[in-house]
Amino acid sequence: MGGRQISSWGCALFAFFSVLVTVVRTAQQAKTVRFLHVAFDTTGDSFLAGDHHGNIYVFDISRNRFRLVQKTGQACTSLAFSLRRTTEFLVALADYTIKCFDKDTKQLVSWMRGHEGAVSSISVHSSGRYAITTSSDTAQLWDLDTFQRKRKLNIRQSVGIQRVFFLPLSNTILSCFSDDSIFAWESDTLFCKYQLPVPDCGPRIFYKAFAVTRDGKSLAAGGRSNLLHLWCLDTKQLLRVIQMPTQVRTVRQLEFLPDSFDGGASQTLGVLSQDGVMRFIHIHTCKLLFHVGSHDESITTVAVSPNGRHIVAIMDNGSVNIYSVQSLTQELNKPPPSQVAVVSGGEADQDFSNLKVKVRSEAVQRPTKSSGRRTQVKTLRPPAGTTAEDKENELPAGLNKKRLVALLKAFGEYPAKYRMFVWRSLLCLPENHAAYSSLTDKGLHSAFLTLHEKYPIKSHKLLRGLQRVLSALAHWAAIFGEVEYLPLVAFPFVKLFQNNPMLCFEVVATVIVNWCQHWFEYFPNPPLNILNMAENVLAHHDKELLQHLVDCGVTSQLFVWPLLETFFSEVLTRDEWLKLFDNIFSNHPSFLLMACVAYIICCREPLLLCSQKQDFEYFFHHRNNMDVGAMVKEAYQLMSSTPADIHPRAMLSDFTPLTKGQYPVFNHYPEFIVEYQSREKEKIRLQEMEYLRERQEVSAMRADFLRRQAEEEVFYAQQELLQKAEEQRRNILSQEEERLTQQRAKLAAMKRELKVKELELLDTTRRRFLKHQQDLRASQLQRLDQEISRKVNMTLYDQETAAAVQDLEVRQMEMEVQRKQLEQVTNTLLTPYQPHLLHSALLPFVLVHFFPIVTLINLENNF
Repeated sequence: MGGRQISSWGCALFAFFSVLVTVVRTAQQAKTVRFLHVAFDTTGDSFLAGDHHGNIYVFDISRNRFRLVQKTGQACTSLAFSLRRTTEFLVALADYTIKCFDKDTKQLVSWMRGHEGAVSSISVHSSGRYAITTSSDTAQLWDLDTFQRKRKLNIRQSVGIQRVFFLPLSNTILSCFSDDSIFAWESDTLFCKYQLPVPDCGPRIFYKAFAVTRDGKSLAAGGRSNLLHLWCLDTKQLLRVIQMPTQVRTVRQLEFLPDSFDGGASQTLGVLSQDGVMRFIHIHTCKLLFHVGSHDESITTVAVSPNGRHIVAIMDNGSVNIYSVQSLTQELNKPPPSQVAVVSGGEADQDFSNLKVKVRSEAVQRPTKSSGRRTQVKTLRPPAGTTAEDKENELPAGLNKKRLVALLKAFGEYPAKYRMFVWRSLLCLPENHAAYSSLTDKGLHSAFLTLHEKYPIKSHKLLRGLQRVLSALAHWAAIFGEVEYLPLVAFPFVKLFQNNPMLCFEVVATVIVNWCQHWFEYFPNPPLNILNMAENVLAHHDKELLQHLVDCGVTSQLFVWPLLETFFSEVLTRDEWLKLFDNIFSNHPSFLLMACVAYIICCREPLLLCSQKQDFEYFFHHRNNMDVGAMVKEAYQLMSSTPADIHPRAMLSDFTPLTKGQYPVFNHYPEFIVEYQSREKEKIRLQEMEYLRERQEVSAMRADFLRRQAEEEVFYAQQELLQKAEEQRRNILSQEEERLTQQRAKLAAMKRELKVKELELLDTTRRRFLKHQQDLRASQLQRLDQEISRKVNMTLYDQETAAAVQDLEVRQMEMEVQRKQLEQVTNTLLTPYQPHLLHSALLPFVLVHFFPIVTLINLENNF
């Protein structure tokens, strides 16, 4: 899909000063969808942005285009580009998984699981081969070629992980923990290379934010303090401690701003604090260079491009601001001038290990590249001819009250973008950080511990902010812990200044001191004197309406006090309320009472139609169809036309701002009543605590009794079950015994039967044995008879044999004689032919005639 221009996205684009563009993501019904995280690619010309709905966009700054690359369906918790495959990016999701997508094909490359908590950061190695994902309880090392987990870092629950990341241009991993300990590890073997020493002097910083220069030699760390620690990673030493201005109480994020000519040793550090302002300082000169964001447009998180050209900030309202660094300062991108220095050995090197320097916040300074020159700072002073009236109208921020009031009368309200700034100027807020911290350090006041029960606010953040402001007010003056309507007074201001509780407290305190004058003189009753003033003004300007209210039994406690105790927050919308208080803060404190009377006069027609008391109560506690512009105009007419004898200005003093440094003592109330009520409430609270303790003990005793009762019931039930089981087993045992008795009887009968059979078998065997003996004797006798017969026969055979032998012997003798005769004849016949016997023709003849004779002779010899 081709890219589209940013301006065609339905976003609001604003260009002023250094802001190139502001991107606002809108959904159906014009609802703003908040952006959560951003991440630059390696070029610095494009960045990823993920919103609350799980959409991931790629913004191309150079081409002024954007495109949607993924819909994850859930919010992302961290983003990072892959350094090796530039089209791939990693996104950590709210379900604790990490996914890798391709921004060109929009395909899912891999899905990595293993974390049991939200992944807060993703660090990619400079080679692009590995990535480290960090959650609050573990850090995991991933191989981005196989997307398999290689190692897992587990720690004790008492020590949380703040961040684990790769150092640039090295194989070193830095792990930072909640106890301010920092370890360096070898990424291949995970061998611990070194540990940075934990500073033992000075207050703890509670590290939460970290930044490393591009050369990997310097580390900046900050946390819950206005102090920054600058470490040298080569020497493992603390170079210096930088103290930020007093407006900085907590450091949320640190980012080094790359420079084209610093060789990776960045010198400009961006510090994002709790007030939503990111201040850029020079770490060597400790001068404030420039800042982005403001109290009205606070920043939540920032990403700096690798080339140092752009800064992308996610604002508190969920939009994205893209800043041009070149527009912010022209000095940062200039090449340094040539310098010639003479080396002198007369002075020893300075030891910066314990050096503590402060950042000056009076004026924004530009960094000086040349050494040996002191930067001169000029302070602008007002001209000598300033009049006393002008001085009275001059506000701390350089504004003029007369011009602001003229602007207000011309347009009816202040610009929404600058409203909070104008209010702070009109109210002359002192910003007493130390005094406010001393109040908040006392913790939540006991009167507001159960605030959620009476005022169930859905937003936990808003509820905590309201509790914090009310507790600070109660610690400031004891009466504010007893005033029941104080949450109604403070709530609209808490909602407006929920991101800056100190300013919210000072606004409410200023309003109480000036616009709530004489409210607490009749405590615990409503301010009858103030209500009588409003009633007198109404009687002068609209007697008919007042008479109708009197006839209906409605007093000023019903038609004026609901407007005052809620500061119109119940009867006006947010925009109407802001428009009204633009005028209230720009005028005398009596304008508030005139606004109440003007509201009643502007609503006279529906009020004249009401006759029941509950109708009036409903009317002054709900919104009505009324033009706030006409109401403000009526209030100005009342201010100018009300006689001086009944004008509230005569009873109320002029505006008095809070003092600088310490808040004034507030004692405009009947102290004995407050103290008595406070003592009574404390007594009631102690009695209630005692009652709750006794009730808890009774509940514990009852629970223990019920537990024992349940245990007894279980015990008796078990005993009953055991008894039944015992009876069943006894029955089974008796049945088994009876069965065994029957088996024994059967066995005895079988034994008797076997005995009889055995006796019968023995008798049969004895008979067979006797018969066998008898047969054996008979056979022996038979064999003897046969032997005798054989012997007799053998004697006759021997006699015949002997006769045959004698015959044979005679025969042999005859044949021996014949043989000898034959040999003689043979020798006589063959002697002449002996040499040629074997080759002559007589050989066959001789063999034929003489072989039988020779054979017969051999047979006789053998026999």
